[in-house]
Amino acid sequence: MPKTPKSSPPKPPRTKANRAKRRRLAHLLRLAVQKEKAERAERHAGIRRQPRAGRPRTRRPSRR
Repeated sequence: MPKTPKSSPPKPPRTKANRAKRRRLAHLLRLAVQKEKAERAERHAGIRRQPRAGRPRTRRPSRR
């Protein structure tokens, strides 16, 4: 005979608060990383758009 689903016992408020805090911190961390990545990509794109000063980049022979 199949088992009937049983609901889990109610979570204590302290556990709920801790989980919520952890979720919030993780979310903020993800946002910070996203922002940092976007800024970094922007900076790199800016660097690449400008021509290099000095001699043009040439192909170097391999060292082997």
